[in-house]
Parts: sequence; structure tokens; C-alpha cells
Amino acid sequence: MTQDELKQAVARAAIDYVVDGEIIGVGTGSTANFFIDELAKIKHRIKGTVASSEATAARLAGHGIPVFDLNEVSEIAVYIDGADEITAAGAMIKGGGAALTREKIVASVSKQFVCIADGSKLVEVMGKFPLPVEVLPMARNAVMRRLASLGGQPKLRLKPGSEQAFITDNGGELIDVSGLAITDPLALEAQINQIVGVIAVGLFAQRGANVCLLGMPEGVRKLTF
Repeated sequence: MTQDELKQAVARAAIDYVVDGEIIGVGTGSTANFFIDELAKIKHRIKGTVASSEATAARLAGHGIPVFDLNEVSEIAVYIDGADEITAAGAMIKGGGAALTREKIVASVSKQFVCIADGSKLVEVMGKFPLPVEVLPMARNAVMRRLASLGGQPKLRLKPGSEQAFITDNGGELIDVSGLAITDPLALEAQINQIVGVIAVGLFAQRGANVCLLGMPEGVRKLTF
């Protein structure tokens, strides 16, 4: 099976976690896009969605799925999103799609977090995938120095084909930190969150996944945490 076929398989499996008549949180990225396409087939069963990015909101709206601002809803039954890396304990690196801050917000208010990913995303120790950190633009260099002092190799994310900084939906910039072996994701998440100028770090350990659906060649593997 191709990677896209594995993503499609977990996207279909995630439909089982959709709660009828409720608001569904929807993530950002290629795997989340497959889920949106599957969700469109049962859109009549849900009240609507909360999107974790402008791109996700546009894709949902394109399917005729209602999209609510988070301030308009009192609770979210389930949040469904992908991951760049996930451990057997349910901690994740997210933010490859540049939506980590809104993803973290939506996840934090959702009753259940279902991660959908192809099997290659399951790792023993996170850090091979560069850790994204969203920062206020004026704090970029100061934050990069602090991240370097933690043993990482920070690099400003640029717009594709450009020398200009990539700007998030929130007006922030992204620093991708490579060279880390994240053995204590809870502690590192707290440490980076305390750096002045950081908007959010793409470590999801304090609020990790409750369930992970992994696309494997032999079928969908379910992990619960």
C-alpha cells in the first residue's frame, strides 16, 4: 500500500469516532484532508466542525460542512488530526503543516483526541522530525538562542521558494528545531512554553492523543492511551 492509501484507511476508520449531532474538531495536513473528504459523506449526521487552520476551514466549507468559530461552541466531542511523530505513550510532534497553535487549542477543549497517521509516524523517541515552535516575529532570534542552549539546531522556516519567513495564520513565525532526542516530552514542552516570545511548541504531551489509528500494510492498528 502507498502512504496515501494508508492515510485513506485511517481516515475512513476515524469516522467511527464521529459523534452524531455534535461539533467535531478537525486538524490540518494531508491525513486530515483525507478525513475531511470522508467526513463530507456523513456531514448530515453532525452539527458542524471547528477547524484548526484557515486551509482546513476552506476545505470543510468547500464540502458544504458547517464551520464554527471556537468561541461559538461550548464543547467539542472529538478532535481528529494527524501527527508528524507519535510515541507509544501518545505524545506527539505536530506542526509540519504550520497549524500547531490552533491545533493545540482545539485539542485542549476536546473531550477526545483521535490521532490518525500512517505507521511510519510511530517512534520510540521523538526528535528525528524537527520540532516546530511558533514565535512572535520580534522574538525570533532571542528564542532561537534559547532553543540552541537546549541542544537543538533551530532554523527559521521560510516560504517555499523564498527567502522570507513563513507566516502562520496567527501572524507568527516558525522555528524548526532539529537534533533533539526528546526523552521527556512533558518536561521539554513545559520548558519551551516558558521561553518569552514563544506562542506555542509543537509538542503534544500535556494533552496527547487518547487514541491513535495507525495505517499499516496489514490494516489499521489501534493504540489507546
